[in-house]
Amino acid sequence: MPQDVTFDLPLDSPGSRVDPTEAAGALARLFAERVKGSTDEYRSCQSAARQRLDALGSPNFSTTLRVDGALHLARPAFLPPDEEGHARLRRLNTSLDMIEAAFPQVGNDVEVCRLTCAMLEGAWRSRALAPPRERERTTACSCPLCRRLPTPPARTLDDYRWRQSAGRPLRVKTWPYRRELDSVLTGGWSWTRQMNDLERDLGHRHRFEDDILVFHEYKRVIETIDTTRLTQHVEGRLAENFSTNSARALVSGLFSAHKRSVDEYWLRQHHAGNVTLPQSNPLDQSTYSVLQMLDCLFWHVAPDSELWQEENLASLLLCRAIDDMADVRADALTGEISNFWLADMPTHTKALYAACAIAIVKYGCMPEAHTPMWNTWLMTTTIVWMGLTGRHALWFDGITQGLPSTEACPLCDLQPNSCSGILTHGTDLTIAPRPTVPELSAQAAELSARCRAEFPRTWSLLDTELHAFEAIHGPWYGNVDTAWEILRRTYMAAVEASAAAASTDRARQVQQDAGAVGSEMFHTLHDPRTGREDTALLAYMFGAAHPHFLWNATGYRPSGVTGDWLDG
Repeated sequence: MPQDVTFDLPLDSPGSRVDPTEAAGALARLFAERVKGSTDEYRSCQSAARQRLDALGSPNFSTTLRVDGALHLARPAFLPPDEEGHARLRRLNTSLDMIEAAFPQVGNDVEVCRLTCAMLEGAWRSRALAPPRERERTTACSCPLCRRLPTPPARTLDDYRWRQSAGRPLRVKTWPYRRELDSVLTGGWSWTRQMNDLERDLGHRHRFEDDILVFHEYKRVIETIDTTRLTQHVEGRLAENFSTNSARALVSGLFSAHKRSVDEYWLRQHHAGNVTLPQSNPLDQSTYSVLQMLDCLFWHVAPDSELWQEENLASLLLCRAIDDMADVRADALTGEISNFWLADMPTHTKALYAACAIAIVKYGCMPEAHTPMWNTWLMTTTIVWMGLTGRHALWFDGITQGLPSTEACPLCDLQPNSCSGILTHGTDLTIAPRPTVPELSAQAAELSARCRAEFPRTWSLLDTELHAFEAIHGPWYGNVDTAWEILRRTYMAAVEASAAAASTDRARQVQQDAGAVGSEMFHTLHDPRTGREDTALLAYMFGAAHPHFLWNATGYRPSGVTGDWLDG
């Protein structure tokens, strides 16, 4: 008999009074106990990739930068929630208890949600009421990364009026066409699953009705969706036709709704003058890392056998780091608690995480990266749809005046790295002269020729990056027309804007046209013949190529906590 799934249990639920500091520790221990080490197959593929790059030329020197495993670092103490916070947690726990009783298969997800929300409540109250801790001293770091940190332009809310949570409507519809999926942003989920499913079809690629629950996090999109009707639909189907992934959708939806609720509660307190939120928060490297996990565990679903694989968890964390890098100033203006660059971390640690994001984008461009696990296209697809929406600040805030030198550039010379130990045992980033191929493949040479004809001043830059890309990726067999139309209106336009006279308007035009070309051309990346090739090239150019628009987005200049909610 199917079970009736309802949310009308009593409000009192065990766990609603859990201490946030204890919750943070329990959450870190849960991940540390569940995570699975690297497999023999994964290590073999990494070794093959390294041997292929080494064959293109041995580096004359290298520098290693250590990134500590986040789960084993000390965590800060949080204040307990206020009564409003306890009430929110009681309502959450009531729903979680019901889901776990009906579907025990998602017990881990339920516990992660319970602990994460308790930690989040404590972090917000600590941010508002706890005495400020001693801030990081301003002693300059001499490491190669910190020496390259950009100076950010000052931004205000008026600079973000063009942002759209849903992205721009797609010009060409992809299956299935539904109003709430008709954008590059939402289409990115189906696209990533399609990329993964081409060889190993796990039946995940069309689970759109489940995915839509995560839209609780996006206030503007919620206003266009009947979430009550949709939730009832999913609950009813769950009772009749259970799938673990569908039950996870309910847990993720509850988390997103709770997160939005606590965000808005404390921002209202700030605007009313009841508290003053500082332009910082008490999230350190460890708590930031575990806070991001529930945002990702359903959005980028993996098979149960790979869900807790350390390579999968590392890619989940770093895809959120990339997202936060681009969203930094808008989230700063709205007071977003989980924002990476507002976290209470040393500048050097932030620079290391940003470098990890670039290194894993490079790794995702390598063919060896996609054999061992199902969910291996996450980083490459994430950075591409970021560049093809009108939502993210990748181009707009990334454009700085003047092109930095490529000579001895540690960002250019970051070696590809899966960063698999970033949560557990740590990882080492290697900076060494990057390999290049002596000659371009036919399609890459055609791209270079088109650039030389249309952008002669900056042709040598693209040509150099194509040589470096093919060293990582191998010969490129993508669609020249598709790739060039996107590149000339995104990467090349941004390079030209960076080299021209300073103009905020010009930077914004590039950003807006990036969203326009995304709505026009996004469907071409679904092509099973060339989509992966085009995606890999765009990911490299958007996330790893000089002049590092992604890296430039790491800059952050504090301003007043205010906003119209945007995506916070």
